[in-house]
Amino acid sequence: MDVTFAAKFLGALFAIMNPFINLPIFLSMVSTKPVAQQRGMAVTILFYTAAMCIVISLFGGYIIAFFGVTIASFRVAGGLVLLAIALSMLNGKPVTSHERGEQEKQADRTAESDTDGDLAFYPMTFPMVVGPGTMATLIVYAAQTHNAAQYVSFALVLASVLLALFIVLFFAAEIGELLSAKVRVIMTRIMGMILAAIAVEMVIEGAKVMLPGLA
Repeated sequence: MDVTFAAKFLGALFAIMNPFINLPIFLSMVSTKPVAQQRGMAVTILFYTAAMCIVISLFGGYIIAFFGVTIASFRVAGGLVLLAIALSMLNGKPVTSHERGEQEKQADRTAESDTDGDLAFYPMTFPMVVGPGTMATLIVYAAQTHNAAQYVSFALVLASVLLALFIVLFFAAEIGELLSAKVRVIMTRIMGMILAAIAVEMVIEGAKVMLPGLA
């Protein structure tokens, strides 16, 4: 296991997929549903999230290559996306790239009904959990896996974050009562700072490859 690689990947992925940040959103969507139904939605969200993460990790690099985009340039772009998300987290503003726009929210409000499966995929899985920042993180770090230790590290970190997401959503009703608004704000700020540092490093590393003179 590559500890250095795992630590960086865990910091980035957990910060961007932080289940505690998504907890209030999840609770607001399922507040009128019984606990058993909430937990059923948590299982569905885990399935959708795991499927999307695996597909993006395995094929994301090929997809961007098809459009003629290099990993270095995507790393810079992904770093900038993560930095914007981190700054939103630090400033206490909504993470717009991981939430629906006002027109989308209005369309949802005027729709006749949404099934649990619909809500589990959109908007919970996409774009709130697996949004542009998550996709960029998975593609960039998947491109950095070159040996067995790094592949094992990648798989373990992804599985750990998915497990954490599942536990938090599965026991959302209980955890929601324990976490005060102040605690969630503090966690958001800390994760925002960590994500900002990782984003800056991604931009610098990508820029070094694109502009060798910077190295």
